[in-house]
Amino acid sequence: MSGLAAVLFDMDGTLVDTEVLWWETTGEVADRLGHRIGPADAPEVVGRAVADTAAHLVRVTGGADAGAVADELTQGFFRRVAAGAPVRPGAQRLLTALEAQGVPFALVSASPRVVVDQVVGGALAHVPFAFTLSADDTARTKPHPDPYRVAAGRLGFEPGECVAVEDSPDGAASAEAAGCPVLVVPSLLEVPGSAARTFAASLEEVTPRLLRGLRRTAG
Repeated sequence: MSGLAAVLFDMDGTLVDTEVLWWETTGEVADRLGHRIGPADAPEVVGRAVADTAAHLVRVTGGADAGAVADELTQGFFRRVAAGAPVRPGAQRLLTALEAQGVPFALVSASPRVVVDQVVGGALAHVPFAFTLSADDTARTKPHPDPYRVAAGRLGFEPGECVAVEDSPDGAASAEAAGCPVLVVPSLLEVPGSAARTFAASLEEVTPRLLRGLRRTAG
C-alpha cells in the first residue's frame, strides 16, 4: 500500500524518556567508584550498551571488575525503569497511526533484555510490536549494524526498506551502517548530520506520511 515497508524504533530516549534514568544510574555507580560523571563522559554513556558504559567507568576509575560494574548498572537501571518510564511526546500517537495504516514496526534497543521487557510490559504495554530486539539478541549491539540488519531480516525486508527512528549518535550510526534511512529525534546528545539522516525536534512532528517520504528519498 506504500513504499514504507516497516519502521524500526529505538527505545531509550526515542519512545520512552529513559536516557535521564540511565544517566542517573551511571552517575550513582560512578560516584561509588570515586568518579563524578560530566559532559566528557556523555558520549560513553548516552545511547551506549551497558558493557560499553561499564568499560568506560573501569577505564576512568581503574581497578573495578567490568562484569560487576555492568551488573550494578543493569540492576540500578532496571529499578528506575520499573518505577516509571514516561512515554515521549508524540510516541503513542505515531504508533497508533502506523498500526491503523497497517505498517509493521519493531523495537530495536541496546538495553538488556530484562530492561526491554520491563518497559514493554509497563510504559509500552499493549503496543503491538512485531517483536523486540535487545542487546542480548545479537552478537554485537549498537553502534554496530547488526541489530538493524537482524530486525529488517526478521520482518522479511531489506534494511533500506525500513525507516529507523533514533535519538543518539550510536543508534543513528548503527541504523545507517545497516542501510536504513534514519529519522533522528535527538534527546540528550547532539547527533551529527549525514545524507541518510533526517531530523525532527519531536515525535509530535512525525507522521506515517513523513516516514514514507524518507523511504522514497532513500530508495
